[in-house]
This record gives sequence, structure tokens and C-alpha cells, in this order.
Amino acid sequence: MATSSSDQVPAAAKKLEGKVAVITGGASGIGACTARLFVQHGARVVVADIQDDLGARLCAELGADAASYVHCDVTSEPDVATAVDHAVSRFGALDIMFNNAGIGGAACHSIRDSTKEDFERVLSVNLVGPFLGTKHAARVMVGRGGGCIVATSSVSSAVAGAASHAYTCAKRALVGLTENAAAELGRHGIRVNCVSPAAAVTPLATGYVGLEGDAFEEAMEAVANLKGVRLKVPDIANAVLFLASDDARYISGHNLLIDGGFSVVNPSLGIFKD
Repeated sequence: MATSSSDQVPAAAKKLEGKVAVITGGASGIGACTARLFVQHGARVVVADIQDDLGARLCAELGADAASYVHCDVTSEPDVATAVDHAVSRFGALDIMFNNAGIGGAACHSIRDSTKEDFERVLSVNLVGPFLGTKHAARVMVGRGGGCIVATSSVSSAVAGAASHAYTCAKRALVGLTENAAAELGRHGIRVNCVSPAAAVTPLATGYVGLEGDAFEEAMEAVANLKGVRLKVPDIANAVLFLASDDARYISGHNLLIDGGFSVVNPSLGIFKD
């Protein structure tokens, strides 16, 4: 029998009680962690992904009353529209849209060797996908008089040289989409924000870097500004929970950097020494 972890959070402390969320890329990594956290806080979740087996297993873990899986390629507008409509038909509403699905693309940092095909694929998933998610979430939320849209950007939205040209362009443009959507949709009571984490142990990040587990975290901590603590996927999920909850009820158009100060420091200056 499937068991839900929703009882781990006391009822009075649940931040999303009665809310309905769609999470793209929800079957693994940041998306799956956020789905579990949302359910713990009282939300019902539609996990939208192309990883059918992982998505089905996650929803079985969370329980049929709390979660439902739908196959969704975020580059396909009919798929995204169907995921949004599924949330409304299955759970009766859509309060939160988490545009999280993304790919790293080729780990190529040379503009001379980068391919047009990879560039277009990365932008299609990482930018067109959130555009479609925002569009169809707004289609439902405007009529309801409110809602919350969150997207997963990256520290690359603020720091050059941290990823490929394709990934950096997509994530920087996603911040622009977030701000423009917030400007338009605020009049309808809809908040639009994004989170920009540094690298954590996710299938996307480890596959891109070519390291796993502790080796990956050690490499990231070596170049991090904040020492003595390593970024974990639950840290990112907790930031999304904050933005999706009433704790952030007057925050919109914001890019929340989860990077331990990496994006605001130039270590080459070497002026801060023990």
C-alpha cells in the first residue's frame, strides 16, 4: 500500500494546504524533491514529465489522493496544455505552476565547437517550455483571480562562464520572461518568480559535470564562496516552497539566487583574507 509522507508536517505548519500544483520535470531531481515537499505541506501535485516509470513510481509513493502523473514534453504545447487541464479536472484547480523541466545540453564551452542543433534544443526545453507553462497556467489562473508561477533558472543567469552558451542564454532569458510575466499578470493577482541555484547533485548537473555524489559536491565546494555547507536539492525545494506559499505573498518578479553569495563575489580580487 502506498504511504504518503504528508503527516510529517503538523497541520498548523502546512504552507500549501488545499493548493494544487503542476511540476514539470517532476519525476526526478529538484522536481521530485519539490513534489514530495509540496505534498508534505498539504498540496496535491500533478507530476508532468517524460520519464513515465519514474513519474508513476513517485505518484504511487505519494498516494493517489495527493499526486497524479501525466506524460508531458514541455516543448509540445498540446502536452503542456493537457498537463494544466489535467490538474483542473483531477483536483479542481491550479494554484501553483512550477516550470522546472530542463536539460543541460552538450558540455561544450567553445562557441566555435557549439552546434546550432544543441543550442536550439536547450532553448526549446529550458526557455520555450517555461513560456508554454506560464502561458497555460495564466489561462487558468486569470479566471480564478490569482496564482503563483515559479521557474527553475540557474546561477548562470547572473554569472558568465559557469555553463555552456546555450544553457546560459536560456537561463538568462528565463529571468526576463519571469519579469515580463510578473509585470503583465500582477493585475490578476498572479505572482511570477524564479529560483537560480548553484549546482547540486541532480541527474542534470552530475551528467553535465561528469562527477557523482561526494566527488561532485567536493568539486562544487572548492569553488564556492560559502564554505562549510554544501548545497543540497532540499535547499532548492525549500526555496520553491517559500515562493509558492503565502510567506512570499508580496514577492513577484524576483530571481532568488541560491548560491551562497557566489554571484556577488569576485574572488580574484583576493581582498578578504584570514
